[in-house]
Amino acid sequence: MRKSLQIAGAYVGIIVGAGFASGQEILQFFTSFGLLGIIGGVIATFFFAFLGMQLTQLGSKLQTDSHKAVIYHICGRYLGVVVDIIITFFLFGVTVVMMAGSGSIFEQQFGLPAMVGNVVMAVLTILTVCLNVQKLLSVISWITPYLMVLVLIITGYSLLTMDQSFTALEAVAKKQPAAASNWLLGGLLYVSYNIAAGAAMLAVMGGTTKDAKVAGRGGILGGLGLGLLILLINIGMFAKLDTLQGVDMPTLLLANQLHPVLGALMSIALLGMIYNTAVGMLYAFAARIVKPGNSKFKPAVVGFGILAFASSFIGFIKLVGTVYPVMGYLGFTIMAAIIVSWARSRKEKEEKQEGEIAV
Repeated sequence: MRKSLQIAGAYVGIIVGAGFASGQEILQFFTSFGLLGIIGGVIATFFFAFLGMQLTQLGSKLQTDSHKAVIYHICGRYLGVVVDIIITFFLFGVTVVMMAGSGSIFEQQFGLPAMVGNVVMAVLTILTVCLNVQKLLSVISWITPYLMVLVLIITGYSLLTMDQSFTALEAVAKKQPAAASNWLLGGLLYVSYNIAAGAAMLAVMGGTTKDAKVAGRGGILGGLGLGLLILLINIGMFAKLDTLQGVDMPTLLLANQLHPVLGALMSIALLGMIYNTAVGMLYAFAARIVKPGNSKFKPAVVGFGILAFASSFIGFIKLVGTVYPVMGYLGFTIMAAIIVSWARSRKEKEEKQEGEIAV
C-alpha cells in the first residue's frame, strides 16, 4: 500500500501545476459553469482515475523507464511514432512553461526579478532529476498532503464566510470567461491536456514496480486525489466568486484574505507544484532521449535543463498560449487510444476464458 500511495502522491504532484493550484484553471474549466461545474469535476475524477490506472499498469507490465513502450503499445506502430514525437516535444515545452511560471511568481509575489525565479527553478529541477527515479517519486509526492490541507482550510473558510446565495453566484458564474463551450467539454478538455502532459511520467512511475495491481491502485488513488482537489477548489471559489473577478491567482487571494501567513504558505505551495511538474517533465523528457542507467544521462539532464532555462525567457503567458491548447488535442488522441486498448484487452481476456471453458 505504501508504494501505491507514493505513486498516487507523485501522480497528483505532477499533474497539479501552477494553474491548477492557483485556481485559475479550475475557474475556467469548472467554476465558470456554476453548479454544473461540480458534475464536470466528478466526470474529470472518473477519467483521471481510469486513465491513471491504465497507464501505471501498462508501465508496470512493460517495465518501462520511458513512455515509448507504453505509447507504442496503446497507439500501435504507426500512430505511436507520431504521438511519441509530439509527447516528447511537449514534455520539454511544459518544463519551459514551469520555469517561466516560477519567474512570474517571484516577480508578482516577492517583488524580485523574474530571472531569479527562473534560475532557482532551473537549478532545483536539474539537481533533483539527477537523483534516481525512486528518490524522485519521494521528492515529488511529499508536497501533495501539504497542498490538500491548505485547500481544505481555504474551502472551509470560503463556505463559512460566503455572503451571496447560490442563485446569485450562478448569475456571476455565467459572466466568467470559460475555457470550453459547456461543462461536459470543460471537464473532458481538462483531463485531456493534463493526461497529455502526465502520460509519460505515469508510465515511468508504473515501471518502478513489478506488481501491476500496486501500480494500478496508485493510479486510481492519484486520480481520486486529483478529483478531490478539483471539487474542493471549485466549491471554495464558487462560494466567493463575486470577489474573484479578474484575479490571476484566486486561491492565493482567498488564502491572503484568511491570513497573510496562509497566503505565504500558499505561495510556497504554488512554487512546490511548479517544481513537481518541472521535475516530472524534465525527467520523462531526458529518459526518452537517453536511458536513465546510461552514463550520459546526467550530463544530458544538465544540457536539457539549461536549454529549457534559456527558452523560459520567451514569457509565461505566451508559452502557455502556445503549448497548452495543442496539448488538448493530443490528449484526446491518447485518451481514445487507451480506451480502445482497454476494450481490446477485455475482449481478448473474455475470449480466452470462453476458450478454456469450451476445452
